[in-house]
Amino acid sequence: MDVVNQLVAQGQFTVIKQPLGFIKALQWIFAIFAFSTCGSYSGMFKMSVECSNRSESDLGIEVEFEYPFRLHQVYFDAPTCKGGDKERLFLVGDYSSSAEFFVTIGVFSFLYSMAALAVYCFILEKYRENNKGPQIDFVVTAVFAFMWLVSSCAWAKGLSDVKTATDPERVITLIQACEERENKCREIHDPKVSGLNTSVAFGFINLILWIGNLWFVFKETSWKAAFAGTYVPSQEKQPAPDSYAQEGYGQQDPYAGSQGGYQPDYGQQGGYNEDGGYNQGYDQQPTSYSNQM
Repeated sequence: MDVVNQLVAQGQFTVIKQPLGFIKALQWIFAIFAFSTCGSYSGMFKMSVECSNRSESDLGIEVEFEYPFRLHQVYFDAPTCKGGDKERLFLVGDYSSSAEFFVTIGVFSFLYSMAALAVYCFILEKYRENNKGPQIDFVVTAVFAFMWLVSSCAWAKGLSDVKTATDPERVITLIQACEERENKCREIHDPKVSGLNTSVAFGFINLILWIGNLWFVFKETSWKAAFAGTYVPSQEKQPAPDSYAQEGYGQQDPYAGSQGGYQPDYGQQGGYNEDGGYNQGYDQQPTSYSNQM
C-alpha cells in the first residue's frame, strides 16, 4: 500500500481535466461498453409447430444462440408430424469473424487507453521528452480510429445478418412439417437484440472519440509547429543570451583604431605638479617649463 500511496501522491491527475486525458478516460469507458455488450450476449427465440395430429405437436421449440454467433453450429429438434419422429435442423450462417474482430478492437482499445492514462498521470515529462511519446501516441491513435471504423461497419453488417438468420419467421421455413397446410407453425417469442444494437452504437461512439482525440495528441507533437511554420530545427536555433558575454559585448571595437581624430587614452595618468609642470603618463621623463623664460 505504501508503494501505491507514493505513486498516487506523485501523480499528475490534473491531466484528466484536460482534453488529452479526459478523452482518453472516455475511450477507456466506452471501450468496455462496446466489447462487453457484444461479447456477453446470449439470446433465444421460440416457435411452435402444431401438427394435424395434436399428439405429435411441439408448441415450445426454444432455440438459443450466443456470441460469437457461429449459427451453423446451433441446432434444434422439430416434429415431422409423421409418426412422432423429429428432425434436427441447424441455423444458417457464421458471423463470428465480424463479432470477434469488433470485440478484439474493443479489448485492445481498453488496454491502450488504460496504459496511456497511466503514462499521462505518472510520467508525463518522460512522455514529452524528445517528442517521441506524442508522435507514437498519435500514430497509434490514428490506427485505432481506423480500426474502429472498419470493425464497427463490419459488425453492423454482421448484426444485420444475425437478425435475419435468427428471425423465427425465416427459421420456420426450414421445417418441413410447416410446408404442409394442415400443420400450423408460428413464432412465439422473438430474440431480444437491443444489447447488440447498443454495441454497434458504442462502436461508432468510440470511432468519434478516437478521431477527436487525434487533434489533441497532434497538438503535443512538433508536427503542429512545423505545419504552422514556426518550428525551428535545433541546429538553427539562436544562441542563448549568456553567449553574448563571450562573443558580443566583450570584444574590442574594431573601428576604434581606424577612426581619425584624437583618441584619448583613459588609462593615462597625468596632472600638474607643484612647480607648474604637466606630468604625462608616458615612459618619457617629465619636462618642467618653469625656468626656461
